Amino acid sequence: MRDRGLVAGVVIAVFVGVGSPAYAAGIDFTPEGSQNNGNVAAQVEVIKFDTSNNGSGPAAGPVSAAQTDWTPPPCWYAPKWTPTELRDYYQRTYQAIIHDAGMPPEARNQWNEERHNYIDGDYEDFNEEKKDEGMWWGAVYNPNASIDDQLKCDRVPFWADNGETPDVENIITPEILAGLAYEQIKVPGTEVTLAPGGKSKVNLPTWAWLDGGEFKPVAVTASLAVGGLDMSATTTATPKSLRIEPGTKDARLHPASGECTINGDGSIGEPYAKGKADQEPPCGVTYLRSSGDGSYAMEATVTWEISWTGTGVAAPQALPDGTFGNEQAVEVEEIQSINR
Repeated sequence: MRDRGLVAGVVIAVFVGVGSPAYAAGIDFTPEGSQNNGNVAAQVEVIKFDTSNNGSGPAAGPVSAAQTDWTPPPCWYAPKWTPTELRDYYQRTYQAIIHDAGMPPEARNQWNEERHNYIDGDYEDFNEEKKDEGMWWGAVYNPNASIDDQLKCDRVPFWADNGETPDVENIITPEILAGLAYEQIKVPGTEVTLAPGGKSKVNLPTWAWLDGGEFKPVAVTASLAVGGLDMSATTTATPKSLRIEPGTKDARLHPASGECTINGDGSIGEPYAKGKADQEPPCGVTYLRSSGDGSYAMEATVTWEISWTGTGVAAPQALPDGTFGNEQAVEVEEIQSINR
């Protein structure tokens, strides 16, 4: 019986260079003529990302999934090779493996067996006669995923005719594209406006808000068009709420939960206006003790509601909320310190 875990581990080592002396020596395993520019993990660039509607600016950054048991897809199967490219891949990789003294004999034998299967076994000459009718599919590994998670895609290359979507677990789908687009999302920084301006005062509310004109939804589209397939998914992040962590226990939040909901115009909180110094803000914090010669590290974290639509999926589908935040230094002084 084949040891799929062992073989898959060897395959992944070759693809991404983990523990592979051959790869460390500088051998290039990408297909001849590939425009992949050394992206060994992906082998070929089959997924394109449109980030033109992403967040921008020096403070922009990626969201973190609020749902801790969810991660972007660690691996998937997609069209990767023409018959010529797969033949070239196996020939060059086989040469690297047989010259790798550290390769387990059973892994070397397994690789040789699979290679011959494409030459004179179930297939003949890597299906060269059908080169215009389909492509070889294989695993693509998310370089941000762990090796253990990548091992979920342990199938050897398999053939599919153009336009055919194989009935295989972890096959590329619009939902997988949406998860990959999630990983590419960047949202604007969350530095909130605080007022009254200057130093905050003990026992007087500090108002906090984010302007709706600058704080708006962002989106990334992932698409795949190869092997007769044409699918895409757009993942959209929409600001949902702002959470304030004052940076000290000696503070009172407004509202008490510290969670400021978004307004109808996309803004969060309400701008401070003269005469409101003693009023409770819809979003803000009241510090109860001076920060002395230093400052409090107030953290403002925005929760983004994330959804996707894609090929064959018109109604938005939910993905886990994402969060992104920044720290701000807030100096707090006693009122009497300015009224001497």
